[in-house]
Amino acid sequence: MVKRWRDRSLRTRLTVLNTAALAVAALTPLAIALVIIAARAEDRTHDELRGIARQVAAEIRQGYAPRPVPSELVDVQVVDSRGRVVTASSGLAGRPPMSSVRPSRPDAPEFLHLCDRPITLGDCLHVVALAVDAPAQVQVFGDGKVPGGRWVVYTGTRQRHFPPPYAELLVAATLLTVAVNGLLTYRVIDRVLHPVRVIRSELTEITTTDLGRRVTVPKSHGEFRQLALTVNRTLDLLEGLVEQQRRFASDASHDLRSPLTAIRAQVEEGLLAPEETDWPATARAILASVDRLQAIVTDLLLVATLDAGGAGSRDLVDLAELVRAELERRPREPRVQTRLESGVVVIGDLQRLTRVLTNLLDNAERHARSLIMVTVRREPDAAVLEVLDDGAGIPPEHREVVFQRFTRLDAARSRDAGGTGLGLAIARQIAEAHGGTLTIEDSLSGARFVLRLPYPETNDEAASPPR
Repeated sequence: MVKRWRDRSLRTRLTVLNTAALAVAALTPLAIALVIIAARAEDRTHDELRGIARQVAAEIRQGYAPRPVPSELVDVQVVDSRGRVVTASSGLAGRPPMSSVRPSRPDAPEFLHLCDRPITLGDCLHVVALAVDAPAQVQVFGDGKVPGGRWVVYTGTRQRHFPPPYAELLVAATLLTVAVNGLLTYRVIDRVLHPVRVIRSELTEITTTDLGRRVTVPKSHGEFRQLALTVNRTLDLLEGLVEQQRRFASDASHDLRSPLTAIRAQVEEGLLAPEETDWPATARAILASVDRLQAIVTDLLLVATLDAGGAGSRDLVDLAELVRAELERRPREPRVQTRLESGVVVIGDLQRLTRVLTNLLDNAERHARSLIMVTVRREPDAAVLEVLDDGAGIPPEHREVVFQRFTRLDAARSRDAGGTGLGLAIARQIAEAHGGTLTIEDSLSGARFVLRLPYPETNDEAASPPR
């Protein structure tokens, strides 16, 4: 049942909930009011019946039992001590006693609700039974004197008090109001949700081959306008990501094809003149192309892992020790100077942070003339790792371009034969995955890459010891 309810449209569910709430809000006070009105009407009826019964009882105590016709709506019976109907109003003439109930005490009326035939003739009666002590002889109208004793006066009415006569009209009018409100609610919600249906319809028509389309933005300045604007911004982002993926696939295929083409050309050249080919030299050339191919594939796998959001380890990493360990295994050409402040610790994946440093140093080595400067220092809100070379530098307008995948500036292409075009992009992506930044900042000469990483939280106990 719950699943069926959840499968209903939002328009239907809102209409049903609103209609049900209105029905409860309208019918509950109406029912309470009708009950109160009926109770008060019944009290008035009982008062009237009690008053008529006492009036008849007063005449009986005086020794006279007239034929009672006090009201067109009230029936009266007087039953003597032997259970015989002594006198009755015209509506009960010739019928047996209204009830066998005989009050035990005189002048203490009892209230009855009778629906028994043949007295009621199918209509229930509100009855008051009042005992009265009649004198020894009572003069009965048209019947002489009869013996007295403990008599009972019954007064009853067939007038309906619950529900009141106008209750059906009130309930019908209330239900009609609820139904009209439900219909209007359905129409209003349908009109309100129209922009959503338009957005959904337009979204279903947008495919990866047609990402330039956008959904219609409603004129009203409400939530649906914000929804449409958000959808369009998402489509802008999606279009950019798809275009980036297409460029990435194209650039990756181009960079993968280059070493494969070189390998093929070298093999074909050797096969054309096998006796004249220096096969060891050819093998070394092919091995260099394989190394480049392997580097590209490795970088592509790392890019895929970073794009998938793969979580790395959480280590306490000392940046100064990280730099020392990396420099010990690298050649000293060009010359590297360091300014390493001790105790600068961050939390991150040791291997990935090492990859950032490796990529920055590889880039610096390809462009430096004679010197690379590596600095580790503290700043008030971040740990800083800086790599500066004394090369030609990077113009300000290209400082973001170099972080795009497979991007190499024209000046670098002639010297950057060993690069994959992914190093700086990977370095920035790793920095951002660690909550930091990697930017190029101004310097007197060369390119100055600055990595900023947040300090560990004081309550972070999940990290491994410093490395």
